[in-house]
Amino acid sequence: MTIAGLDVTRNQAFINGKFVDASDGGRFTTFAPSSGTAIASVTACGTADIDDAVRAARRAFDNGVWRHLPSAERKRILLKFAALIEDNATELALLDAVDAGKTLTDCEEHALPEAVECLRWYAEAIDKVFGKTSPTSPDNLALIVREPVGVVAAVLPWNYPLTMLAWKVAPALAAGNSLVIKPAEQSPLSALRLADFAQEAGIPDGVFNVVPGLGEVAGRALGLHHDIDMVSFTGSTEVGRLFLKYAAESNLKQIVLECGGKSPQIVMPDMSADLQTVAEDLAFAAFTNAGQNCTAGSRILVHASIKDELTNLLVGVAQTWVAGDPLDRSSKIGPLIEPSARDRVVGYIERARSDGARIRTGGEAINAESGGNYVPATVIDDVTPDMAIAREEVFGPVVCVVPFESEAEAIEIANDTTYGLGATVWSKDIDVAVRMARAVKAGTVGINGYSEGDITTPFGGYRQSGFGGRDKGLEAFDQYTELKTIWVRLSCR
Repeated sequence: MTIAGLDVTRNQAFINGKFVDASDGGRFTTFAPSSGTAIASVTACGTADIDDAVRAARRAFDNGVWRHLPSAERKRILLKFAALIEDNATELALLDAVDAGKTLTDCEEHALPEAVECLRWYAEAIDKVFGKTSPTSPDNLALIVREPVGVVAAVLPWNYPLTMLAWKVAPALAAGNSLVIKPAEQSPLSALRLADFAQEAGIPDGVFNVVPGLGEVAGRALGLHHDIDMVSFTGSTEVGRLFLKYAAESNLKQIVLECGGKSPQIVMPDMSADLQTVAEDLAFAAFTNAGQNCTAGSRILVHASIKDELTNLLVGVAQTWVAGDPLDRSSKIGPLIEPSARDRVVGYIERARSDGARIRTGGEAINAESGGNYVPATVIDDVTPDMAIAREEVFGPVVCVVPFESEAEAIEIANDTTYGLGATVWSKDIDVAVRMARAVKAGTVGINGYSEGDITTPFGGYRQSGFGGRDKGLEAFDQYTELKTIWVRLSCR
């Protein structure tokens, strides 16, 4: 099938170095969020196919075809993998723009470069992460080493298909594991195409497997599989709970979760002279990727003395965030992933209105004639902390404004949530900013600007935003390795 002039060359599972159909012939259709039209019919892996992929991964791990390679050779292969992705960036960006509804500009300028950088960074880290010895008695030698976990299932979200794949695949491969990758059924195409490049780069058969399928079938089979050593999952808190249940019902495999968020953006009164800059950054935090981002700055907590002025400026900025065709470079907001997502977001907006909040801009589905799932940048004012719009993850281009009177109240509101993934504090007083950043219960807190850090910094959350490990940084190796102590009793005196 051809989309936007691009042939969809891969729609089968990739297991043990070969593209294959499901054993039962199962398939599902992936749709373009911008138009609702079918893009491709994709292999729907069932339990038997998951078994095949896990067997291939286990065999590759046990025979050491990847983990026993010299570190310089694994580095060379991962660097070639990154180079192949970079060489084919135009194709991959278009796949994610069409399949996931991400704007083409975002794919080209952010998602693809970040994926390439991630692979290169972990490739370079392979021979720079060492074990250590413990300062024990002269009669003993204590070696503390890290070994790969084994067979890792990477279960990916649909909102950042390539970026999230790189965040998981790069450190897992660098550590020497074998992988079974399940892309989201809403956006599987770029992961399947990457299998070509993994093979071309020289990653051995069985080490890199891609198993598209439905979450309730393929995802469940991965979670319950007795020969998978760990699952690294990014997605909803609801599905994260299922993976914990699957682990308990099977082999107590390790589970690493990065789930939802309701990130507060706290603006202190000493920012009054820079509110235009603040408003532009708040809009970026809230509306990037159509708000389909776990760290989206969806709660703006602003001091009452500057609330009206900042909200007015934010409304003006929001109106410049044009929602439209993701292939149109003038679009800053693409479609939501599927009709049910659009309806859910609009439902939250309507509930906020009925709760007494005021919709300052946006608020209704648009571009219905396109067949796409579009909701414009929406700013909601007169919100109280108890409203659903201020407490629940909307996952759309919607931001709510909540006033506060004091630093203590701001922290109380910020932490009055089940989540704890990201936050931002705006203040010219570094003492205030750092004090508040320490008080906010979140895995990443930006000061004077929304940020998730970069590849060198760990990323993950508190509470129901996830646990079990961190993506990015050298800390990512912790989740993909086992810590072993080797105790040697010496005979020498």
